[in-house]
Amino acid sequence: MALSRTKNVLFIGALVASTAFAATAARSEQFINILTGGTSGVYYPLGVALSKIYGDNIAETRTQVQATKASVENLNLLQQGKGELGFSLGDSVKMAAEGNAEAGFRGPLDKLRGIAAIYPNYIQIVATQEAGVKTVADLEGKSLSVGAAKSGTELNARAILGATSMSYEDLGKLEYLPFAESVELIKNRQLDATLQSSGLGNAALKDLSTSQAITVVAVPADVAEKLGSPYAAAVIPAGTYEGQTEDVPTVTVGNFLITHDGVSDELAYQMTKLLFENVPALTAAHSAAKDIDVKKAIEGMPVPLHPGAERYYKEIGVLK
Repeated sequence: MALSRTKNVLFIGALVASTAFAATAARSEQFINILTGGTSGVYYPLGVALSKIYGDNIAETRTQVQATKASVENLNLLQQGKGELGFSLGDSVKMAAEGNAEAGFRGPLDKLRGIAAIYPNYIQIVATQEAGVKTVADLEGKSLSVGAAKSGTELNARAILGATSMSYEDLGKLEYLPFAESVELIKNRQLDATLQSSGLGNAALKDLSTSQAITVVAVPADVAEKLGSPYAAAVIPAGTYEGQTEDVPTVTVGNFLITHDGVSDELAYQMTKLLFENVPALTAAHSAAKDIDVKKAIEGMPVPLHPGAERYYKEIGVLK
């Protein structure tokens, strides 16, 4: 009987010790949830690549990649602490910090902190040649798709039209559709033009340009001046799309990696450092990453830098 009681005591002791060990292990493990975008976009493959880099190089860390509706959703989730790193367009970050309700933010998102500026999106407006649209002003009375409602692309569309003294009301028809669906409507002669915010050589626009005659629509240089940071004047080089024989002026808007103030300084430091130490691996995941440059990492950052990221930039001399 005494032996039986001894065995029970030993078993309970081992169970308690095992539970305590598991609890300690759980406490020591940290998570990085990376908020991206749709699986067919640029954010998602880059998020997957970052997930592997972080999982392989940051001790006792488990990573996860979450497909989302991109910029606006990512920023709202970060404010709620439901992610550690998120991709976003710069104008979305700026509107989030300001609490722009029309853009999808109920109030100022004051917990957002910057990690890095990464690569630019080009505003690419493409119309059927027969629509006769050569510049943004020519969109008046025409049908246009501006991306999913309250997406980063759609916020870009509002800004571009506003800077040229236009609004959605000036359009003949407005559609809120993703890139590929917009192109299908154009092919079926149900849409005149599509505005897409992405890297150059967009697959949907390449597909469209090989199927029919198109015009890459000019966005005047003064639009970038009116909008200011994070917008900048740029050019879509001749030959980017089939039948595009000349350079076309447009604007770019930067993409950013954002975190929040609940992420530890050490984790933010490691995420920033490993990002720039692994640009070749990111470029292998998507060519847009070739434009990631640590020397431009803090340019146009719309929110305060996370102290962990700041530590890295001071360490390498980007910040004094």
